[in-house]
Amino acid sequence: MAVGSAPANGITIAYETHGDAAGEPLLLVMGLGAQLLAWDQGFLNHLVDRGYFVITFDNRDVGLSSWFDEAGPADFSAFFAGEPLRPAYLLGDLADDAAGLLDALGIASAHILGVSMGGMVAQEIAIRHPHRTRSLCSIMSTTGNPEVGQPTPEATASLLVPPVGSRDEAIEQGVMTWKVIGSPGFAFDEPAIRERAAAAYDRAYHPEGTGRQLVAILSSPDRTEALGRVTVPTLVLHGEADPLVTISGGRATAAAVPSAELRTYPGMGHDLPEALWPEFLDAITAHTAKVR
Repeated sequence: MAVGSAPANGITIAYETHGDAAGEPLLLVMGLGAQLLAWDQGFLNHLVDRGYFVITFDNRDVGLSSWFDEAGPADFSAFFAGEPLRPAYLLGDLADDAAGLLDALGIASAHILGVSMGGMVAQEIAIRHPHRTRSLCSIMSTTGNPEVGQPTPEATASLLVPPVGSRDEAIEQGVMTWKVIGSPGFAFDEPAIRERAAAAYDRAYHPEGTGRQLVAILSSPDRTEALGRVTVPTLVLHGEADPLVTISGGRATAAAVPSAELRTYPGMGHDLPEALWPEFLDAITAHTAKVR
């Protein structure tokens, strides 16, 4: 594993690479408020074993990438009162960051895979930077159409909890969130979730950035029409029990992209259960092989 930071799109992006640089480049884009360490190392190791050169990174405003605190905190009370949001940036800016990271790493094009908000950013990369995109994989994500993929009330509430004041509280908050949005059909690994929440807090606890990223999601335009112009092979994976981005979002994504493949999984919520890794890995490998 190599660790570094790079100038990209006028900011600094923290990243890690895994595997042999001669392998198939695979850029992984994480979701709302999540740092690159949210990717399970075991899952990354499996990807490396299958011949990928894997790049993970912190999106802007989280982790060790550039923060946008000068923009001020997100004001959701005003939003729920009917006032317009004032985004510090949009999802398209995060896509441009990712393309800038590929530039910094000397990678002309890559397979793009994103989860949740990262799936939205991956879609934007395919739309805005088609020549950089070998294939697109959108996991537990949606198109930006407000009529699809909307969270349940419980999942919405889990996103809007106020920031906490201590490490212990942050860990407990992380556990409670994953109990709400995780996969009801698979084992809940609380020790692993606690360990990851602790590592995220210790590395860079920055809830203000999560709020601004959420504003970016809510403020970015519907991608449905633009997805109709995506020509690279596209794979959509989605949990049938996802409460945060409900399954209509995945179905709409697959319907929007010509010839996209949709795979859904009973009992899967808004995470990547280890029991399903073999299926995910086989699907991703077959998908990217279409353009090798």
